[in-house]
Amino acid sequence: MTPTEAGILGFGLMIVLVLMSVHVSFAIIISGFIGLALIIGIEPALSSMAILSFERVTDYTFAVIPLFMLMSAFIANTDIGSEAYQTSRALIGQARGGLAMATVGATGMFAACTGSSMAGAIAMAKIAYPEMQRYEYEPKLALGTIAAGATLGILIPPSMGFILIGILTEISIGKLFMAGIIPGILEIVFYVVTIFILCRFNPRLGPAGPKTTVKQKIGSLRLTWPVGALFILIIGGIYAGVFTAAEAGAIGAFGALVISLIKKQMTRASFVDCILETAQITGMMIALIIGAFIFKQFLAVTRVPFVFSDWVAGLEINKYFIVAIIVFVYIILGSIFDIYAIIVMTTPIIFPTMMALGFNPLWFGVIMVRLMEMGEITPPFGFNLFALSGSIKEIRITDLYRGVVPFLIADVLHIALLIAIPALSTLLPDLMISK
Repeated sequence: MTPTEAGILGFGLMIVLVLMSVHVSFAIIISGFIGLALIIGIEPALSSMAILSFERVTDYTFAVIPLFMLMSAFIANTDIGSEAYQTSRALIGQARGGLAMATVGATGMFAACTGSSMAGAIAMAKIAYPEMQRYEYEPKLALGTIAAGATLGILIPPSMGFILIGILTEISIGKLFMAGIIPGILEIVFYVVTIFILCRFNPRLGPAGPKTTVKQKIGSLRLTWPVGALFILIIGGIYAGVFTAAEAGAIGAFGALVISLIKKQMTRASFVDCILETAQITGMMIALIIGAFIFKQFLAVTRVPFVFSDWVAGLEINKYFIVAIIVFVYIILGSIFDIYAIIVMTTPIIFPTMMALGFNPLWFGVIMVRLMEMGEITPPFGFNLFALSGSIKEIRITDLYRGVVPFLIADVLHIALLIAIPALSTLLPDLMISK
């Protein structure tokens, strides 16, 4: 068996293990270790695993994960979701479809604080859906808005998806954060325009919400300005080169703790819960990252990524046709697997291929995360759809599926724009000052 054939079989074994419901991290570690053992022997494979595991966990860059996860846990412990919705509703809720637009704005703000898509869906299901029901919104619009808006959690920084991509590819995490800002803002705009068009042609979908005065609009900002200021401090500091992504995570975690203490929403029990939650998620991420680097080492020995990249680069077809195929594959994967699992399973092969085709790695990182967002609301297996159906017991699954269709169309147009104009993703990273 040639190394390339061993690499293909190892990749196939990983897919089979995942489909057999073996946890992704263990599936990757098992297939990577078996592949290395077959090629270089058991003892060298064990030694390689030990070295890779130690190097990854002790790498300074890895500190960004627990720090940003701790920040997210502290913020989620407050009522920022409710306050973000109140602010958005005061600003635009009086327009036709305004409560749905406010939901998108609130989920965008919540996403910027927690970086979690599913957490956003569950939070807004409890906060925004009852309010839209009260004003007789069509369930399909209300549900579609919450499901789509929650996907912002993995594109607007700080995004755990970007952190994982940065660690696996050794691309600057700070630059990946910057790359996601303009696409994230544009995604909010696309969703708001979608709601506007839907309610323009069918006003019954989203009646106008309560009117607010200018004084009330300005007053609503007092609810969210501390968290907004923290976000600007973190992103502005990274952009200006004042501190690294890991240092930004430390500042963010401390700032989130201070905000929760000032709001008097942090108790000893909730503090311990935040620490435990952070430790659990960090442990999961450690296993994924160790597995990814073991499998990456295996693939490097087999040269599969280089062989595949050379083969794809040698095809006499337009490189954007290859991008179209990857777009389709990622949307399907995003509707079946967790985003972190997809990143770990595909990055070692797909990223070298994109680089061989001459694409910007920051641009492709944004496209990769954006496609997974779309997968999370793609019927019938989208993760956000399951989160909503579990959070709101009385909904009909048909309303949920019909509700996300207009937003899927908006996603297609948004992704097409990002592919057509790469500068939307690369402008801010090119302008930032690196530390």
